[in-house]
Amino acid sequence: MSEITPVILCGGIGSRLWPMSRKSLPKQFAPLIGIQSLFEAAVTRVDRDEFADPLVVTSSDHRFLAEKQMRDCGCSGSILLEPAGKNTAPAVFAAALHVMKHNGDALLLVMPSDHHIPDQDAFAKTMLAGRVAAEAGAIVTFGVAPDRPETGYGYIELGQPFAGAAFDVKKFHEKPGLAAAQQMLDSGHFVWNAGIFLFRASAMLAHAKNLVPEMLTAVQAAIDGAREDNNFWHIDDAAWAKIHGQSVDYAILEHTDQI
Repeated sequence: MSEITPVILCGGIGSRLWPMSRKSLPKQFAPLIGIQSLFEAAVTRVDRDEFADPLVVTSSDHRFLAEKQMRDCGCSGSILLEPAGKNTAPAVFAAALHVMKHNGDALLLVMPSDHHIPDQDAFAKTMLAGRVAAEAGAIVTFGVAPDRPETGYGYIELGQPFAGAAFDVKKFHEKPGLAAAQQMLDSGHFVWNAGIFLFRASAMLAHAKNLVPEMLTAVQAAIDGAREDNNFWHIDDAAWAKIHGQSVDYAILEHTDQI
C-alpha cells in the first residue's frame, strides 16, 4: 500500500478570534485548548506509524513559529511556504505537486490545523478506513455524525453505499438555517463536513488538470521555481502571484463524484 503523507494546512491569519488570535499568532498556533496549540495537536495526531512525516503548508510569515512548535512537540516534517494566501485549492495542488516531485504518487491526507480532535486512535482508524477507496483513485472526504441541528457547519448529503463504511457524496451543502439543519438531522442522510480529504496525489492533479487547468499550470510553475532553505521550501513568489485563489471545494469537489 502507498504511504500516507499528512498535509497540514495552516494559512489562517487569526482575524476571527482577536485578540486571543491575531496576525502574529493565528488561532492554530495559540494554546486555546489545553497546553498545546491546535497546530501542535494536529502534528502530534499524525505522529504515528500509520503516517509518513507531514508536509505543513503555511505562510512565510509564520515559518519559524511552525518550525518551533513542531520541534517543541518532538515531531518532524517539511514546511512548504506560501508567499500569500490563495485559499485552499492552490495550497492542495502545491502540496500534491511537491509530494509527487519528491516522494512519488503517495496518498495525501489533507487536514486543517485548527481542529480539536481528542481521540487520536479513533482519528487514525477513521482515516485508514478510507484508504482502499483512495488507493483506487477516489477522493475521500470525511464527515462527522451530527448530534444537533448545527447552523455553523457545512453538510455532506450521503448517496449510495460505496465500499465498507463509505458512501458516494450526493451533494455538498453550505451552512443551513435552523429549520433546514433540523431536517438534515432528522433525515439521517447528512453529516457535518470535516474538511479532511484523503486521495492519491495523481488523482487530485488529474481533476485539477480537467477542471481548473490555468490554476494548475500557475501552481506548477510556482512549485517548479520553489527553492529549499534548510527545512523550508519557498514557493516562487512571481508565479504564485498570478494565481486566482479558490477553495478546493468549489474548484474540485463540487464537480466530481466523491466518497
